[in-house]
Amino acid sequence: MFDLDGTLVDSRRDIADAANALLVLCGAQAFPEERIGAMVGDGAATLVARAFKASGVERPPDALERYLALYETRLLNHTRPYDGIPDVLDALGRRAALAVLTNKPLAATRRILDGLDLARYFPAAAVLGGDGPFPRKPDPVGLRQLVGSVNVDAASTLMVGDSVVDWRTARAAATGVCLARYGFGFGTVPVAELSPDEHVIDAPRQLLEL
Repeated sequence: MFDLDGTLVDSRRDIADAANALLVLCGAQAFPEERIGAMVGDGAATLVARAFKASGVERPPDALERYLALYETRLLNHTRPYDGIPDVLDALGRRAALAVLTNKPLAATRRILDGLDLARYFPAAAVLGGDGPFPRKPDPVGLRQLVGSVNVDAASTLMVGDSVVDWRTARAAATGVCLARYGFGFGTVPVAELSPDEHVIDAPRQLLEL
């Protein structure tokens, strides 16, 4: 089970560019890419709310819609798979069912997976976005749905993500968890609270060693 942003793909610059474009249009100053990246993880609406709160500029009622429109034009400008991801997915796909669970809207998720030739690793029904029928992470319902759809149990499932949201989701669903230190959401992870059986990796290829 994979998160998308910060786990499979490095999308930070495109997300930051869209958020900053909206802030500037509304009279605010742009933020460094790293700061916007730290606001990602709970869905687009939360990202927009956090960005406007940090800017001190009032958020317009249509801020989310405007952000999504701006991001739609930037989805694949700079977004790329992390080094080694295609080879890792190819190897893992020969021994396990693979799925994606993200808080990003589903249409954007599919465009990114298609555009980066990653969709072939994930059946269409095994990709859930944040605007689907299930609550967004860290609610575990979507994760449990994906686990049940391939007739495995939680103990046989590994949630791979890069943020505290992914960690909380895995814990709530009683699955294993592996956190990507290379991802831009890792700064939110309470490292001191990780248990000995919760993994941290520095590169995607280390997944093959677990």
